[in-house]
Amino acid sequence: MRQIFLDTETTGLSPENGDRIVEIGCVELVNRKLTGKNLHFYLNPERDSHEDALKVHGISNEFLKDKPKFGEITGEFLEYLQGADVLIHNAPFDVGFINKELELQKRPPLKTYVNSVTDTLAMAKDMFPGKRNSLDALCDRLGVDNSGRTLHGALLDAELLADVYIYMTRGQDALLIEVEDKSDTKNRAAAIDMQSLKLMVISASEQELAAHEEVLMLIDKASNGQTLWRSAQERVA
Repeated sequence: MRQIFLDTETTGLSPENGDRIVEIGCVELVNRKLTGKNLHFYLNPERDSHEDALKVHGISNEFLKDKPKFGEITGEFLEYLQGADVLIHNAPFDVGFINKELELQKRPPLKTYVNSVTDTLAMAKDMFPGKRNSLDALCDRLGVDNSGRTLHGALLDAELLADVYIYMTRGQDALLIEVEDKSDTKNRAAAIDMQSLKLMVISASEQELAAHEEVLMLIDKASNGQTLWRSAQERVA
């Protein structure tokens, strides 16, 4: 499974009123592991950013003057996304801007090129109803380090979103970056022969068991009582 976590920064809030993309950041996961094969562009939007937008991303108009225009990177961008499951926080906003840029290039919308688009903001609202579900709020709630996020940046935000998603879906405790095997030209994940290790089994303490049960209760509550282990327990009882 190939997933791309995507974020954009823009000159303002309305692509229909002429606002454009100034930055795109994409982070790739394959089978829920970071590959390091990310994509990042700064773009010349051919117009100035609104003052409020500058306060959010801090990317000056002067900095963007010599950067490529969207039309110059369209092919590379779409090839990178081809067939992937794309995940975006507040997807309608970013997709609206991307579709407008594609329209200006006389190309079909984003959904034509990707397998799916998932809005992680909608996911978070379902999981944490009634709570703040901005990217910063989710980082704080899930223990994801966002201390380097003084301003919004597309690549940094995509990286944070990937980490947040892993925690939200409880798939694994950490993101593992594939490392290059010096004896081979292919990238492979580092492996350990577990058969050669003798592991000590340490039983959980009563305090640890209680903490574990509390986490299970929170997960069960977030899924509206649909967790499989609760159903199994009820059948046994």
